[in-house]
Parts: sequence; C-alpha cells; structure tokens
Amino acid sequence: MLAVLAGLAFARWGAAAAPEPPPGGRFVCTPLPPDAACPPPPAPPPEEELQAAVLRLRETLLAQKETLGRQRDAIQELTAKLGRCEAGPDGRGGAGRKEGKGKDTMGDLPRDPARLVDQLSRTTQALKDRLENLEHQLRANVSYAALPLDLREMLQKRLGDLERQLLSKVAELENEKSLLHNETSTHRQRTEAALNALLERVSELERGTSAFKSPDEFKVSLPLRTNYLYGKVKKTLPELYAFTVCLWLKSSASPGIGTPFSYAVPGQANEVVLIEWGNNPIELLINDKVAQLPLFISDGKWHHICVTWTTRDGMWEAFQDGEKLGTGDNLAPWHPIKPGGVLILGQEQDTVGGRFDATQAFVGEMSQFNIWDRVLKPEDIMNIANCSANMPGNIIPWVDNNVDVFGGAAKWPVETCEERLLDL
Repeated sequence: MLAVLAGLAFARWGAAAAPEPPPGGRFVCTPLPPDAACPPPPAPPPEEELQAAVLRLRETLLAQKETLGRQRDAIQELTAKLGRCEAGPDGRGGAGRKEGKGKDTMGDLPRDPARLVDQLSRTTQALKDRLENLEHQLRANVSYAALPLDLREMLQKRLGDLERQLLSKVAELENEKSLLHNETSTHRQRTEAALNALLERVSELERGTSAFKSPDEFKVSLPLRTNYLYGKVKKTLPELYAFTVCLWLKSSASPGIGTPFSYAVPGQANEVVLIEWGNNPIELLINDKVAQLPLFISDGKWHHICVTWTTRDGMWEAFQDGEKLGTGDNLAPWHPIKPGGVLILGQEQDTVGGRFDATQAFVGEMSQFNIWDRVLKPEDIMNIANCSANMPGNIIPWVDNNVDVFGGAAKWPVETCEERLLDL
C-alpha cells in the first residue's frame, strides 16, 4: 500500500514538472549543436519528504475510516430505533410517514466530516422528536381505546374461573374450621379431664400419706402395741458376709420399745433382729445369737442408730447419734446372712413373715432405714447422723415404693434431718 501511494505521489510530481504541450498538440524539434550539453534531468524529491507525505496520507485515511465507522454504527442504531417506533403497536404505523418524505436522510452522506456531524445532529434531534410523539400517541391509545371483544370475553371467563376457585376455597376453609372446632372441643374435654384427675391427685396427696417431697422423706408410724401393725420391705437381702443397718427412731414405749426390725429366713426366724423387750437392754440377734448393745433411745426423741457386723470373728459395733458407744466380737462368727428372707418393720417374727407377738411390737416412729453390704466407716456414720451426708443403702434403700404398711400403720411426711437433730 505504501509503495502504491509513493508511486502515485511521484507520478503527480513528475506531471507537474513536465512542460505542457502547445495548444496545437505539435512539438517543435530544435536541433542542437554537437558540442551542446543536454540539460540535466530534474532532481527527485528527497526520500524523507516522500515518507512524511505517505505517513500524512495514511493518518488522514485511518482517521476518516474510523470516523465513518462510528457514524455508520450510530446511523444503523438510530435507523433501527426509528423503524421500531414508527411501526407502532400493530407493526404498520410508520409506513405512510416514511413514504411521505421527499428526501432519504439516510442516503449518501457528505464526505466533509464537519458537514457529516452537523447533519447527524439534526437527524438525531428529528428522530427524538418523532419518538416522543409516538410514545405520546401510544399512551393515549392505551388509555382510551376500547378492548377487543375476544379479549373482553377471555377476561370475563378468567374472572369467572377465579371466582369459582375462590368460592371453593372458602367452602374448604369453612369445613376445616368446623373440623378444627370439633377437634378443639374434644381436646378441651380431654384436657379438662386430665386437669380434674390431677386436681384429685393433688387433693389426695394433700390428705393422704403416699407421696412426699422426696422418695425418702417419709416415716412409718406404729402408734399401738398390737400384733397386726407393721411395715414390710418389699426387697429382700442377698447373702451377706457383713452389713451396716442405720435408721432414725423415736419411741417412749415401756417396758422396752419393742422390735424395730426383724429378718427371718426358712429354718431361722431370728436371722437378724434388733429388739428391746421388757426390761432387757437393746439386743442384736444374728442366727439366734445375742449381743447386748449399750443404746438408750426410749426418751421419746429422735435418735440415729447404726449397728455393724462382719462374719469375720463376729465383730459388731453400735452407734447412737453418730458416736460409737459399744463394740464386741464372737457374734455368730463365720456365719453368712442367708438370702431370700422376709424383712419386717415393727414386729418380731416367730415364722417367716408371721406369728407376731404384741408384747414384742415396736411402738413409735421410724425413718431412713438403710442397709449396706459392708461395714461403714465411723466418719461416714457421723456424717449421716449430723445431716452432712445422704447415703442411701446399696442393699435396702429407704424409698416410698419399697415399703408397704399394714394393720393401721401409716406413712407420713417426716421432719427434716435438721429438725430431728434439734430434737436430740
């Protein structure tokens, strides 16, 4: 491309330098003497000037090409917008106007860039004005034109369908409301029945003796010396090689408080018995062998009693209110406590579970009857007695559902441990 432009420039320059022919189109030849010298040919323009001219022409060409590209894109975009606007809602609105124009403003464009920009500005403004007019007419047509008949029928049909759906939904909601009302009434009746049952239970608990603030906060009351008032521990003993029995007692009966508890097995009614009978001291019987305990509890006050025993050498200990008051040995040594017997509170058994003697019955109140399968340490017994520890028996714990009462014996809420201490 540069070579072609350079050739054109050179040819133009040569044509300008050559002499014009005479008007007649004839050339006159003048002979020259032999010694005459020919005029030298004109010197070509310098190479730098040619390159500069070529560069200027190239820059001008590129600038005009870029300007034409931008203008062509703008004209195409505006033409497309004008075509869409004049087409109108039905696609036919702008045909007449376009044909009425005497001159196509989108035809050949002037080659002068200044004139091109001015013409493009005027065309753009005209297009804007026409676009505004079309929008105004379109809004007016949409606002005031009547809808077609088929469109009105379609809308009426759709509204009818929606109305029927709405009525159907309202009917369903009414049915659900009725069902919900019925379910609510049934639920309310059940709730009222449950509340009434709870109120009756609360009243029963307030009047009765079968529930307490805690499963172990109750006492067994045996107010009369008879052979039919007693309590029975549901759980039996396993085979034991040592034990600790602790309980709170309150009695002022005389002579003697009777039998706080007795454990009988087949073949041995006096397997384990704690008894104060007549004017005798309190005795601990194991396999019908006897040890007298230095305990004094018939003053009508609460006392905490613990007895321990081990089959090894028959060692035993007696504690009252946390203090060890006596110890001894050779009480049924090497004899294991037999399992599967019956544990009775308040009566001494002459046979397993029966043949009570009223003269040996316990009179008073008892609580916190617990049995362990080991010998508790003295400090543990002291902590239980002074209310600083709560240690349920791992063999027989003192819980409400493990003790049944018979013959007029009753279970009542027991004083707190601190209140029992104040009674000492």
